[in-house]
Amino acid sequence: MRDLGTGFTYLLKGQRWVARHGKQYGFGLLPGVITLVLYVAALVALALWGEDFVGWATPFADDWSSPWQGVFRGFLTAVLVALGLLLAVVTFTAVTLLIGQPFYENLSEKVDRDVDPDGTAPESGLPLWRELWISARDSLRIVARALVWGVLLFACGFIPFVGQTVVPAIGFVVTGFFLTEELTAVALQRRGVELRARLTLLRSRRTLVWGFGTPLALAFLVPFVAVFLMPGAVAGATLMARDLLGEEIEEGDGETADEPEDVTR
Repeated sequence: MRDLGTGFTYLLKGQRWVARHGKQYGFGLLPGVITLVLYVAALVALALWGEDFVGWATPFADDWSSPWQGVFRGFLTAVLVALGLLLAVVTFTAVTLLIGQPFYENLSEKVDRDVDPDGTAPESGLPLWRELWISARDSLRIVARALVWGVLLFACGFIPFVGQTVVPAIGFVVTGFFLTEELTAVALQRRGVELRARLTLLRSRRTLVWGFGTPLALAFLVPFVAVFLMPGAVAGATLMARDLLGEEIEEGDGETADEPEDVTR
């Protein structure tokens, strides 16, 4: 249970780090804003035409008497929108990281240098196009896994009581895990840690991952919050990646603001 609190602490430390490095935070907002606009448009479309889609997908209910037809299709529409929201939360990080790859790589490196006793940071040595390809490929694999969980949870949502209580709770925990994988990938990819190894590493300390990712998943449900938390989430995930790999974190973890030359480096 101690890891649960430690994971949440890394989330807070990441936000504190970017708060003390204003220029990094400012640039980090741009990818999130672009992604948010795209996702809001998609979710609005789902809300507007979700009922029509459910009606098309359930022709067997056309002859049902009132109020059962409305109740049944209304429930399915609500579940569909909830599923869309869940997938939006899971994929928001992947898409934002992909759009903001150069910035977030730079931000993660600065965090590493800031907390490393020697002031150094691992570098992948790969060209940008190669890093983008690896990031996109791994993100698609994670999204595929998230979709499997999403479909499973969608199906379990039909179970009375359990579908309205236990399933949402599990959904947030699962979402938190995948969010953490995407965020720690920025630092771990620079260290040459492949996706399979990353997943094994995260599963070895699930409570640490849940402590970091689950509150973040809940926060991402609040409109616009994800945009403002993303830079700090990347910074916090970098700190947690160092913990997972047993790398030393210098006391203070970046609580001292950069000198001007460090900010623009």
